Amino acid sequence: MMEFLHNYTYIYYVFIIAVSTIITTFAIPSILHVARFRHLYDDLGHFRKEHDHGIPRLGGVAIFVGFTITSLLFCMTDKSLPINYLLTACIILFAMGLKDDLSGVNSNTKFVIQFVVCAILVILGNIRLTGMYGVFGIYELPYVISAGLSILLILLVVNAFNLIDGIDGLAATTGIIANGAFAILFIYIKQYELAAVSFAMAGSILGFLRFNLTPAKIFMGDTGSLLIGLISAVMALKFIEVNMQPTGKLQQLPEAPAITIAILIGPIFDTIRVFVIRIVNGGSPFVADRNHIHHRMLKLGLNHLQTTLILTGANILTIFIILLLKDYSNSFLIVLIVLMSLAFNWVITFFIRSKEREGLAFRNLFI
Repeated sequence: MMEFLHNYTYIYYVFIIAVSTIITTFAIPSILHVARFRHLYDDLGHFRKEHDHGIPRLGGVAIFVGFTITSLLFCMTDKSLPINYLLTACIILFAMGLKDDLSGVNSNTKFVIQFVVCAILVILGNIRLTGMYGVFGIYELPYVISAGLSILLILLVVNAFNLIDGIDGLAATTGIIANGAFAILFIYIKQYELAAVSFAMAGSILGFLRFNLTPAKIFMGDTGSLLIGLISAVMALKFIEVNMQPTGKLQQLPEAPAITIAILIGPIFDTIRVFVIRIVNGGSPFVADRNHIHHRMLKLGLNHLQTTLILTGANILTIFIILLLKDYSNSFLIVLIVLMSLAFNWVITFFIRSKEREGLAFRNLFI
């Protein structure tokens, strides 16, 4: 199989994407049937919901099945990624997500399970950052700091994908862009096995997306968003790490940290932004609200599809800009990404306030 992988690389990846997409596509109609028969619908009473009719939220089951089966059948197992620990973590997170989608899970329990999953990957699987490429003057990391930082980063990305799953198609499209981008970059640096894992996830999400675009027939639920976040986080850490360890087969990308942030900036920036706002306002950062970027764009009168296209388009544009400017330092590129994100958020704020002033002026005409 390894010989086939290296001799027919692109055919192999097309096959991985096709198989994972087909598995997910064929699994969802059965899940829809069971969900309707058992009345397993989304919580319509929740104030953050954007739909007025019951929609099953078990799409993550199909994503998990498509990704797991494809990974076990076709993805290579070697030193680049301990697939046994990765799948163990996925199964644990899947079980918790499924329980949460069906009957709910206490927030403290969710955090403990997520921490255990991260510890399995970082401590047992040794999937962690060992250095920072000199970003802001930081190079090699001591083990304790390396493990702690890696666990925090995985937790951040996992929950960031969970938080952006608020409108049709956004989390799925973001997951496809992230894993597709990592896969292409892994191919460029000749990390074929890691590319296969990324393509398996991208294909599984692609099979789900056709049922999740407006009007959505099914949601991915926590089962799907947490799994996508986990694989995206693992691929991000591996992408940064393999570019820091020179080998004979690597075409290194010293700007890997900046590229990784550009790929994941959408969910990461939105999560940090809402957490900061909640803390500044004296509330808990973990109490849900309707202040996410996608909620704010809906206030402008955009629909789900328009919002998803704009946000994913901004994500792709950010990636291309960073790749074009890759000769600059990581520190400069990271600052540039943050400034671009702040500017994008400011534009949304400007249009929201303009719309509110217009509405107030219109009401004053009749007072």
